Amino acid sequence: MKSKEKKMFPLFVDLTQKKVLVVGAGKIASRRVKTLLPFAGEVVVEAPEASEEILSLARQGEILYKEKTYSREDLYDADLVIAATDNKEVNEDIYSACKCLGIQVNVASDQNKCDFHFPGILEYEGVVIGFNGSGKDHRKVREVREKTQKVLLGDNMEVQDEESHNRQP
Repeated sequence: MKSKEKKMFPLFVDLTQKKVLVVGAGKIASRRVKTLLPFAGEVVVEAPEASEEILSLARQGEILYKEKTYSREDLYDADLVIAATDNKEVNEDIYSACKCLGIQVNVASDQNKCDFHFPGILEYEGVVIGFNGSGKDHRKVREVREKTQKVLLGDNMEVQDEESHNRQP
């Protein structure tokens, strides 16, 4: 079998009964959390410190925030994991452990260590459209999403633009 270029399949997944663990609580983690909130059953964020946005979501009961450093045991009951720390070694450990445990993982700082990407999302009346460029051309993804939005509804459609923020730092 010949090798294929990495190309992401647009698979829509039911996360309503799933626990998503986000390790890290800065800007990137905040974007990931906001994208996941309408879809995931439980979002748990853990980090020694958190952005005001994460703390606000926790106060509102939208997420569970654990003020702690990462440990592998935290992964055991997670269905999906986002590694969004500013520590390369921690992100690498999360990736390696998730691979061993069979947990889908996204390392925000390394698109080559992602089992899934966060798409640009349009939602309207129960229809969810996801746009993804397999991590290659974020501007093109945003352009196509914006054109689609204008064709469908002008500027009245809710937009979640995670794909355009899925850049490596």
